[in-house]
Amino acid sequence: MSPAASSEAARIVSWNVNGLRACARKGFGRWLSRCGAEIVALQEVRALPEDLPSALRAPRRWTVHMNPAERLGYSGVALYSRRKPDAVETSLGAGNRKYDVEGRLQIARFGRLVVINGYFPKGSGKERDNSRVPYKLGFYRAVRQRAERLRRGRYRVLVMGDFNTAHREIDLARPRDNTRNSGFLPEERAELDRWIDAGWIDTFRVFEPGPGHYTWWRQWGDAKQKNVGWRIDYVLASPNLRPFLEGAFIQRRVQGSDHVPVGVDLDPAVFG
Repeated sequence: MSPAASSEAARIVSWNVNGLRACARKGFGRWLSRCGAEIVALQEVRALPEDLPSALRAPRRWTVHMNPAERLGYSGVALYSRRKPDAVETSLGAGNRKYDVEGRLQIARFGRLVVINGYFPKGSGKERDNSRVPYKLGFYRAVRQRAERLRRGRYRVLVMGDFNTAHREIDLARPRDNTRNSGFLPEERAELDRWIDAGWIDTFRVFEPGPGHYTWWRQWGDAKQKNVGWRIDYVLASPNLRPFLEGAFIQRRVQGSDHVPVGVDLDPAVFG
């Protein structure tokens, strides 16, 4: 488990649940009630709001916003928050409908803090042929452009979610075996380089520079037990958020998905 948030910190968590209904059967509701978070961003929800039981659609003391994909049982993101956001957007704007229809994005504003919840596409097609890499790279660029506009507006910005890319060799157990596979292609890693080169902060690496820390494992071959994994879930922060950053974590022991939650603890003054 991650260290407990201090009573003063605002905890913000991201989790690819790999199907919210399936995750709920494995304890999502219990985790949500005990996670101590102010904001929880979910990816790969794979359900329409009306298909969810009330305990998931409208849990007590949480405000919930969902952005499902047009295709049933696919993709989708959701945001659970203890405080009501000032605004929530789900579109990247004109010319980006091909991304919007897949329900991959939420942009929520809480005072001076903006949380971008993104489920970045996989680059592998149905035949694992890397045919979706151009679509994936286009989504990266569109989200970064939107995030940079918010940054120029002097908002404090978090971009969090399943990025579906391991940035550096330290971020996956077997880098040499995956140089031709989507998730570790040079052009995918270069998109993350562009974020970092522009000053965005990989919050987990502020506190943990070492190897062996992953957020996703294959569901066969005892991959998680053997820790043969990938770190593909991130919380990136705009530079002006750095003074408010108190901690970052991976909740490796949480069950319910092939991913585990990641997050940050912030000084609550970040909202003001």
